[in-house]
Order: sequence, then structure tokens, then C-alpha cells
Amino acid sequence: MRFPSGLSAFPITPADDTGRIDTAALRRLVGRLVAADVDSIGLLGSTGIYMYLTRDERRRAIDAALAESSGRVPVIAGIGALRTDEAVALARDAKDIGAAAGLLSAASYTPLTDDEVFEHFSAVAYGSGLPIVIYDNPGTTHFKFTSELVGRLAGVPGIVAIKNPGVGADETAKHLAGQRGTVPKGFSIGCSADWTAAETMIAGADTWYSVLGGLLPGVCLKIVRAAQQGDAAEAHRLDGMLEPLWELFRQYSSLRVVYALADLLGICRTEPPRPILPLAAPAKRQVADTLARLPVDILA
Repeated sequence: MRFPSGLSAFPITPADDTGRIDTAALRRLVGRLVAADVDSIGLLGSTGIYMYLTRDERRRAIDAALAESSGRVPVIAGIGALRTDEAVALARDAKDIGAAAGLLSAASYTPLTDDEVFEHFSAVAYGSGLPIVIYDNPGTTHFKFTSELVGRLAGVPGIVAIKNPGVGADETAKHLAGQRGTVPKGFSIGCSADWTAAETMIAGADTWYSVLGGLLPGVCLKIVRAAQQGDAAEAHRLDGMLEPLWELFRQYSSLRVVYALADLLGICRTEPPRPILPLAAPAKRQVADTLARLPVDILA
């Protein structure tokens, strides 16, 4: 398959304190992304609390998202699990329901070797038939994909893309070029860490996997389109307007901040799964103050 490029918007997954998903609220979130014409929807990523949900709840989430998108926007579903057989089962579920691809992390309790990760990803790709996106998220998994391992995995049929963590601005072009040198043509290289994404897209990344895009897709799409059209100045200008939000992301984590934003914007009222706590009142006021200072068109 040719993997969707551009903006992949990652919404939160509204759920109660037992882990039961509010599918009506999730459909509203997905509907906003479909209406904004994002390039793909990243369901059940880290912001989508995939590791806190049962297999049945993940199925319900994918069902709801696919019902709302009605085939208009591809859905990439998180399929990460500690056990390989569980990840295969989750990938098969996602494929059966109609997801375009699966987002697979190297989740573990015991630290994994490169060979173990290679076998894990290969087994999921071969065992499910679902196109796989490598999810490199060392902040949560404590495993970092080397360029050599990415190159090995990119040679496995069905492994089609990577979602990279953010790197420093000075390293962006070098990192991107180095990774391109290890993967076949057509393999999609993407970025996360919203505060570094504009620079990475300007440097030539294919996809921005965006947390903020799950709530405010309009401005994130403008950044992506400016980068795709070679207008670095406009991409930098828009990114600069979002710097107050990026500072909050760095200070409190993007997950906690977007939960607060969803409430403050009147989009969705829910809390992250325990033991993660919502932002304390002073921090939430800081988010509200930042929101109030942003230009109105950014919030569209």
C-alpha cells in the first residue's frame, strides 16, 4: 500500500473510570477530524490510551471511528501489546473492522533486544496481514529503534512506515537523511513530538503524527501544507504561534494538556485513566490563560 502522508491526527479516547469508552464522544472527535479533511486519523495511540484499554474496548473504539469516518479518512489503529500473540490478535481485529494500518510499539516490561523486536514486529505483520507502522516511542517503551533495525524491519513485507520521536532541530535533517538511506523507496517516514514537527516536515518528512491535530486540526493542516509546498517561512510562522502550547506540552505532557484543552474548548469532558491524574487547578488555569491568548483563527 502507499501509506497516507500529511497530517495524521491523534484524538483522545474518552472513557469512564472503568475503561468503558464513550463511543458517542469519540465519534464527535472523529467527526471533527473528518470535517477538517485530515489525511489520516491515528486512533488508539499513546494519547488514545491504548495500553489502558481491553481488547473489547479497542474493538469498540475502532468500530466507532470507522462508522464515523465512513471510509472518507483512513484510520490507523494502535495495536501495541506486551505479548506477541496479543498484538497479532489486535492487528487482526483492526484489519477485520477496516483499519488502514496498525501502529505497533515495542511495549515491554523486560527490556527487549533488537532481535526480539524484529521477531515481534515480523510476527505481527505476517500473522495479521495488516500494514504496520513502527511506533518508536522511547519515552514510554524505553526502547530506541536504531537505523539498522529500522532498515531490517522496512524489508519485512507489510511494514510500511515509521512514526519517529522528535529530535533536536540541529539533528533533524541529518536524522531524516540517515533513515532514508536505510529504507526502501516508498517507505513512509513520519514524526511526532508536536513542538519539533514543523522543522521535521520542512526537512522532508512524509507524515506528522500530531497530538494537537486531534483537537485543532485546522492549524496543524496549515503547517503541513505550507511545509509540503516548500513555504518554510509560513510553517515557521504558524508553529511560532503555537509555541505557548508546545511549552505546556513540554511542561505537563501533551496527554494531560489535551485532556484539559478538550474540556476548555467544550469538545469533550473526560479524564485520563488512573493512575494518570488530570491537571491540577493552577495548571489548568495556565492552559486556559494560554488558550485565551491564542489568535481566534487557530482555534477553528
